[in-house]
Amino acid sequence: MEKNSKKKRTIIKLNDNNYVERDVSWCYFNYRILKEAANPLAPLYERLSFLGIYSNNLDEFYKVRVATLKRISENNEKNFKKEKNLAKHTLKKIYSLVADYAKEYNEVYNNVFLELKDKGIILLDENTVSDAQKEYIRDYFIKNISLDINPLIISKKADFSSVNDTHIYLAVKMSEKLDDDKENLNYALIPLPTSHCGRFIVLPSEDKSKHYYIYLDDVVRLNLDYIFKNLPYSHFEAYAFKFSKDAEMEVESDPEEGVLRSISQAVKERKRGIPVRIVFGEGMPKDLADKLIKKLEIDDKDIITRGGKYHNNKDLMKFPKENIEELSYPAWPQSFDKTFSITPSLLDIISKKDVLVHVPFESFNAYINLLQEAAISPSVTEIKASIYRAAKDSKVIQALANASKNGKKVTCMVELLARFDESSNILISQALKDAGVEILTGKEGFKVHGKIVYIKIKNGKDIAVISTGNFHEGNAKTYTDCLLFTANPLIVNEVKEIFSLIENPYEKHNFKYLLVSPLHMQSVFEKLIKNEIKNHQAGLPSGIKIKINHITDKAMVKLLYEASAKGVKTELLIRGNSSLKEDNEYSNNNLKIHAIIDRYLEHSRIFIFENAGNPLVYMGSADWMPRNLYNRIEVVTPIYDEEIKKELEMIVDYGLKDNVKGVIVTGTNEYKRYENDEPKFRSQEELYNYYSKTNK
Repeated sequence: MEKNSKKKRTIIKLNDNNYVERDVSWCYFNYRILKEAANPLAPLYERLSFLGIYSNNLDEFYKVRVATLKRISENNEKNFKKEKNLAKHTLKKIYSLVADYAKEYNEVYNNVFLELKDKGIILLDENTVSDAQKEYIRDYFIKNISLDINPLIISKKADFSSVNDTHIYLAVKMSEKLDDDKENLNYALIPLPTSHCGRFIVLPSEDKSKHYYIYLDDVVRLNLDYIFKNLPYSHFEAYAFKFSKDAEMEVESDPEEGVLRSISQAVKERKRGIPVRIVFGEGMPKDLADKLIKKLEIDDKDIITRGGKYHNNKDLMKFPKENIEELSYPAWPQSFDKTFSITPSLLDIISKKDVLVHVPFESFNAYINLLQEAAISPSVTEIKASIYRAAKDSKVIQALANASKNGKKVTCMVELLARFDESSNILISQALKDAGVEILTGKEGFKVHGKIVYIKIKNGKDIAVISTGNFHEGNAKTYTDCLLFTANPLIVNEVKEIFSLIENPYEKHNFKYLLVSPLHMQSVFEKLIKNEIKNHQAGLPSGIKIKINHITDKAMVKLLYEASAKGVKTELLIRGNSSLKEDNEYSNNNLKIHAIIDRYLEHSRIFIFENAGNPLVYMGSADWMPRNLYNRIEVVTPIYDEEIKKELEMIVDYGLKDNVKGVIVTGTNEYKRYENDEPKFRSQEELYNYYSKTNK
């Protein structure tokens, strides 16, 4: 039987029993976040934050993925009939799941605030504030909020083109009883000025053990009579109104206008995008809803749903926090890599030995310090860097600009199509250009997602940095990512070549060591998986361990199924979309799929292949989705340093061992928590302890 199995190729056929559509699997992922918000073992402020993350994720999902599915489902071209039917089927499933989750979300939300109330954190609304608090709210509103309130009266002449889904709105119904038992009615829309005063207002308290808060929404509700004091109405009702627009952009590059201008115009067009979801607050009367539907020219009733009293709950991530120890996780200060901390020159240390920095356990300052040193070092002549997302007032951008001002030749690839960061990246491009930096914007059809830096050294070894995540100070405090600093010429020379690929993607480029998409990354991963199958069948050590954000590409799913079917132990640590099902006709009990939802967002991509007892280890920016493998420039690097190999293997093994925040992903709407007699092991806590001790 063994001999026959070597010769006979397992034919993998994907169907509903073993393949989960990308967008359905995303819903399952977001549900895991909601379940963490419901987890009674998590601190209450953290649970609030998870409620905010769930809400924010769902907003972006509708703007991008649901919008895309709607466009496909409405395509009437004959050649797209199969795709159209699949999109309709997927949308139906999504709507059903989201509706179910919404009920659970409201229940979790109410429970969290009830538990917070027991701890002295009390959220009031317009009906539960005291008379004294009402007085305070009126005074606070007049002094701090009123000048930022700009209602739009819903009339035929009113211009609603500025109404966009980045705002939170209250839809207002105003009325006045007339003598003949008739009513004088009018309607308005109020954008809430959250950017000026935040979503939550702190109320005074005479009892130091109690802390009172109120939504800005309810502060405005209590002051509707003041806002409309010059209008002839005595009764006011206000209801939340939320909508999400199609966030896809049609970018037409006009050679005379330039890429920056074209994308800037496309961002403006997005603000007038087609609505893909309308949510009316609970209790909104039909006449007010009809007014909004007519004014916003909404003709698709399927996108309209009824929600709760408050929308845009992403603001729960910024809920004001009192200094009550039990409500939050204990602080985990970042450590500084000991290798970097003992030398006056990071360039020198990297030239002698590869270094790995694992954020947020270790400080991202190592990367910033490297750029700052390069900016003033007389030995550095050139810097090339990719920018996908950057923090506000980014020190990374400042260091690159300073290098240019100091006479270095600096080239930056700024990805202008980084979704929802287009406007920010346009400003970054302009700021860098003003500092003398040469800006690359990539070629149409090749979004640059790889995270790379090249530093040219005069009379010394050139240096490269390859990261699994963005060079972003903010993300580096909450996302788990790995940055490799290396002077290995096998890697460095090819990192330099990637910038040539970015400028000229249609020319021939050869990469022998780096895995680069869309050129050959998928085919290399395919060879690595098939090699594990071959080794297993030859009786040699075999195994696959992958830590990644998403796996949805059908070719990769088939390969992993084939490996597990042939006996290769395949362990996956997948944070988000997983199109695989652990229990199926091919898994042969060799496929294990894990996920971790904890205080940090699991973001690093690490690939380990046993390779007959001499493990091959890779890390980089690419997930296993069609967009990453075939439609973007992504970079994955091999690891040659034995100590760093072991460290990356430890990171993955810790994640696979996690039975506290880790769960078993089944490929269905449900997942399993670990229930066994094994000692409790929380990977992020163990990693924090490891780096704290190692870097002392």
